[in-house]
Amino acid sequence: MRVLLDTNVIVDVLQQREPWFEDGRILFLAAANHQITGCLTAKEVTDLHFFSRKQFRGEENADAKARTVIAKLLCLFEVIDTTVTDCREALAIPNGDYEDAVMIAAAIRGGVDCIVTRNPDHFTPSSVTALSPAALAETLTGDAE
Repeated sequence: MRVLLDTNVIVDVLQQREPWFEDGRILFLAAANHQITGCLTAKEVTDLHFFSRKQFRGEENADAKARTVIAKLLCLFEVIDTTVTDCREALAIPNGDYEDAVMIAAAIRGGVDCIVTRNPDHFTPSSVTALSPAALAETLTGDAE
């Protein structure tokens, strides 16, 4: 299963933000164990560097630490390029948030099975299913509540 992880899911894990950390951790482990193919968009990678650098603000070598985070993410996740075609296609997606529309367009072109986000309602309308991290983690672990 190919899944495109939204930036908020990645940041939740990197910053161990509760109550979302555990579900995100399960998804990271699933990617590491090849249970899923986790994907990011190229645009997300630059955003994640920004958030990582901000997290290390005030520390010595903040940029180097942020780049180390990115290097690890690039080992764990596949990157789907964000293309001009995605940007153009996103203009026709009437979901109210252009950034999310670009992600939808990249997801469609990248052949992902679902977008994993804390905000599934932000990814409508889309031919790609949007799931919460909790929903996918439950599916992967078989823990139906």
